[in-house]
Amino acid sequence: MSDISDITYPAILPANDLSDEVGDNVVQTFQLESNALRGRCVRMGDVLDEVLNAHDYPPVVAQLVAETMTLTVLLASMLKYDGIFTLQTKGDGPISMLVADMKSNGDLRGCAAFDVERLEALVSVEGDDIALSKALGTGYMAFTVDQEQGERYQGIVDLAGESLIDCAQHYFNQSEQINTGVKMVVGKRDGVWRAGGLMIQELPDEGGKDAHDIDDDAWTRAIAFLESASDDEMLDADLDANALLHRLYHEEGVRVFEPLNLQHKCRCDEERVRNVLSSMSEEDMHDIAVDGMIEMRCEFCSHVYRFNPDDLQSL
Repeated sequence: MSDISDITYPAILPANDLSDEVGDNVVQTFQLESNALRGRCVRMGDVLDEVLNAHDYPPVVAQLVAETMTLTVLLASMLKYDGIFTLQTKGDGPISMLVADMKSNGDLRGCAAFDVERLEALVSVEGDDIALSKALGTGYMAFTVDQEQGERYQGIVDLAGESLIDCAQHYFNQSEQINTGVKMVVGKRDGVWRAGGLMIQELPDEGGKDAHDIDDDAWTRAIAFLESASDDEMLDADLDANALLHRLYHEEGVRVFEPLNLQHKCRCDEERVRNVLSSMSEEDMHDIAVDGMIEMRCEFCSHVYRFNPDDLQSL
């Protein structure tokens, strides 16, 4: 099922004043002092909007890419790593792939691959509110941690349930055995894509998988507060993460820590694309050329790189 190492939360950072505003495009770590539960609150605005506006995705695809990116931030921010965390789904449905990755410094990107004709046929019958099982089909969700120095870890779980959250929670139930509550909302407000996410988890004991003993009533109460957040609150650009956490958990003694700012940044560059093309044969390069030029488009950011095959061959 998984060879991801035991969940290791980042070290506790200096606490912030809950009254301080943390802005948009941020993941805010918090802890409930009354019961030692740890959580994350994600708020995204123009970072998410930039990613989706770079593509002309159908609504159902844009929605799932936004959810994939939000879930990526929630999951990546609970791990201690120095490198890249990637969440990817692969299936045999019309949307064959969803992928998003986040560097430990907050650089974020995401994209999708889909069959236009199959998706249009499905939408014509189901509308834009398509069940995840029909959109993605049968396949798996993979979580990968690529460390800049150290081992590479990966966990895989079958696509199961009616949402990406269901798939992630299935992984935690099967592999990590840590109680996890997740709420995620994505959508447009005033023509701009926005996303909000909340995650609550039991805090593992240091040096082992066993979680602290949490009173059942405390866990039920924490999840009830999480679920009480409305879609409007989750997507309100004027309601920052700390203000939302205060609304939900002030009776539990919520404590917030140093937030991580998120930014849309793709890792493609001209030199990397040039090196890939230069490894091809002269015949293959001319086969893919159009009007004497090779065009390569980054699937993540839609940037188009143009090269003359003769110039590449000279390298």
